[in-house]
Amino acid sequence: MSDHEAARGRFIVFEGGEGVGKSTQARLLANALRATGLAVDLTREPGGTPGAEAIRALLLDAGGSDWGPRAEALLFAAARSDHVEKLIMPALETGRWVVCDRFIDSSRAYQGAAGGMCDDDILALHRIGSAGLLPDLTIVLRLEPQATQTRLRARDGDASDRIGGRAPEYHAAVASAFEGFAAAEPARFVIVEASGEAEEVHGRVMIALKRFEHGR
Repeated sequence: MSDHEAARGRFIVFEGGEGVGKSTQARLLANALRATGLAVDLTREPGGTPGAEAIRALLLDAGGSDWGPRAEALLFAAARSDHVEKLIMPALETGRWVVCDRFIDSSRAYQGAAGGMCDDDILALHRIGSAGLLPDLTIVLRLEPQATQTRLRARDGDASDRIGGRAPEYHAAVASAFEGFAAAEPARFVIVEASGEAEEVHGRVMIALKRFEHGR
């Protein structure tokens, strides 16, 4: 391993459908890593930089434009490009770890598998906008639909963002896509059961992370 590779930070992403606990688990992992002395940036998609956060508002506002899958994919790719260029890559290159709530595989699942776009087209946009950057580890949180709906009602009540409020069939296709990605790329993905209390799930995440690090 070169000095550059040794100095590079790790890039860890949480993926999964609505309400599975990605934001909570990303925060808990970032705090746990910081407690070991690592420098960690906690971020999210779409968002993470001022430009990307502005695009997030356009994409998720329930009263905003009804973007089609192609327009959504382009907007997500633009937000991600800014995020990668201005936050993620500078952090990794200086040895910081980055923990992110969603990344490219969300576009593949939402605009691709559920929205009808070709996976190759989603990845082509990613190559153009973000130089094809992939996480070192992608943690997919899995939760049964009934438990997901219970969490969403507790979190959002009757209010959902524009994408979260889509039909159950759409979200079932998203969940299925993440399962497929994990099966196709076991070296990059791990599935963690998201049932139970947040600390229980966090314990499973830490076990998965240790296994990943030991296998490198």
